[in-house]
Amino acid sequence: MKTLLIALIVAAALTASSSATALGRLVEVGVYDRTTQQELPVYRYQGRYYVAGQPGHRYQIHLRNIEGERVLSVVSVDGVNAISGDTADWAQTGYVLGPYTSTDIRGWRKSLSQVADFVFADAAQSYATRTGRPDNVGVIGLAVFRARPLPRPILPMVPEATSAARKAAESAAAGALPPSTAPAPVAAEAPLVPPLDASGPLGTGHGPREESSVSYTDFKRASATPDDVITLYYDTRERLVAQGVIPSPGVPPTGLPEPFPGHFAPDPH
Repeated sequence: MKTLLIALIVAAALTASSSATALGRLVEVGVYDRTTQQELPVYRYQGRYYVAGQPGHRYQIHLRNIEGERVLSVVSVDGVNAISGDTADWAQTGYVLGPYTSTDIRGWRKSLSQVADFVFADAAQSYATRTGRPDNVGVIGLAVFRARPLPRPILPMVPEATSAARKAAESAAAGALPPSTAPAPVAAEAPLVPPLDASGPLGTGHGPREESSVSYTDFKRASATPDDVITLYYDTRERLVAQGVIPSPGVPPTGLPEPFPGHFAPDPH
């Protein structure tokens, strides 16, 4: 099948701590706030990953392939495929990352050269809600597939001189490959969404367009089911504090019993 390949990617690996990524077995996922230019911390709570978004801020999803082989990443936001805009399914198209490379998904893909920015918005103004699909607002998903191994070619026996000439030709051709395309420049700032109700749930809006070039490539999946699925939930910081995901300032987090909660044995009541 034809799958979108990020042509501009061989970006540097994240330098942030592990708390800034949701760890998968094949791909690491993080969220970067483009307005504040900060990596959003990832909170682990009851076996789930969460990030706190700020209404009105643009963001991008950072992917890093930690495998030594190509992988296909089907990306969904609010239950919507980030490339096609269809209700998300892991059998759909996605982005292909080369071994140990990384990329940033900045928005809803509009063409091979443009995306509409991801922007944190009130759930009622999210792209999913505005297209009649409000049920899965507040979640980023990633279905990762390994590539089907290619059959090993059978090389014919050739005289030594011919073999040397062939190797020389291959080396010359390799040196003529075009260099990697540089990342597309960030579009100028623009008003994104109307004033938001920060007390309501958060979703992802359909922001202004910017340049982001990709191309098609062939990718055969090793399996019809993903080799890994990563789920990252998001909401406003205030709502995550209220849900207990982020500890409230000044209030110690609840969890496992303390082994040494006191120093002396008090009288019973």
